[in-house]
Amino acid sequence: MSLFTLGARLAADARRLAATVKISRGEAMREIRRLACHSLHLTTAQLVVRERESPGRFDLSAYGIVFDRRLRGEPLPYVLGEWPFRDHLFRVTPDVLIPRADTEGVVNAALGVIGEKSGTRILDLGTGSGCIAISIALACPSAVVTAIDSSPEALAVARENADRLGADTVGFVASDWYSALSGQKFDLIVANPPYVAEGDQHLDALRFEPQQALVSGADGLDALRWVIQGAPAHLESDGTLVVEHGFDQRDFVRDLFASAGFSGVEVFDDLGGQPRGVVGRLNASAPAKARRKRAAVSA
Repeated sequence: MSLFTLGARLAADARRLAATVKISRGEAMREIRRLACHSLHLTTAQLVVRERESPGRFDLSAYGIVFDRRLRGEPLPYVLGEWPFRDHLFRVTPDVLIPRADTEGVVNAALGVIGEKSGTRILDLGTGSGCIAISIALACPSAVVTAIDSSPEALAVARENADRLGADTVGFVASDWYSALSGQKFDLIVANPPYVAEGDQHLDALRFEPQQALVSGADGLDALRWVIQGAPAHLESDGTLVVEHGFDQRDFVRDLFASAGFSGVEVFDDLGGQPRGVVGRLNASAPAKARRKRAAVSA
């Protein structure tokens, strides 16, 4: 390939990106192609065809801007402004966490609990981008979903995603956990709360994401304590709670479920086979069954 082609320019940028942000050449090339398609408004197939053309035939100003942002370490989803979760594309900004494929386990577990029931009342605590609440609502149109967050900016992103994806059964409420839900009860509560400990070594790699959605006290369990201990007051007598947790927090979370009066407790794993979430039911005589479908990796 000529040195004076778009493809050669992208390959050179991929080498630079790999060296700067410390990712593999292959991953860097995939990211560069996504940035190019996004900024040049081309499909993947169109980009492949046009890579043999001279860079001078393109206005690369928008591409240069997004490439520089990624080169400074900003995560690709924030640079693109969108990211896939399950079968849908969600708008994301630095006001919300990046949707991750492992969190699809929360949705799968919730859908397993809902089954064929209609009119299920569901609460999503700390909705962020709305990816959990909206995915459940789109999969179960008869469900009535309430999504809460304490961040007005996050709620604005979630509302936009609901509008774009047609999830008109989701209602949004500004609330610090259960504070604005006095007297309200639900059949199912789901949550992906903050669960990273203060000072955790991985936080530097997550510096672009909202820290209030990540960090939760010295042991990372403060939010999980609030969610689990407060859930019985907002669940029907046979209601179910589904939470995501850190890979090393399974035993602590199971103990919190037991202390709060949950039984039928079941753990589900993430895509890497690590324990990632817990399902528990009030007054259950049998385990709540988490759906075992393996979620597709978002890429």
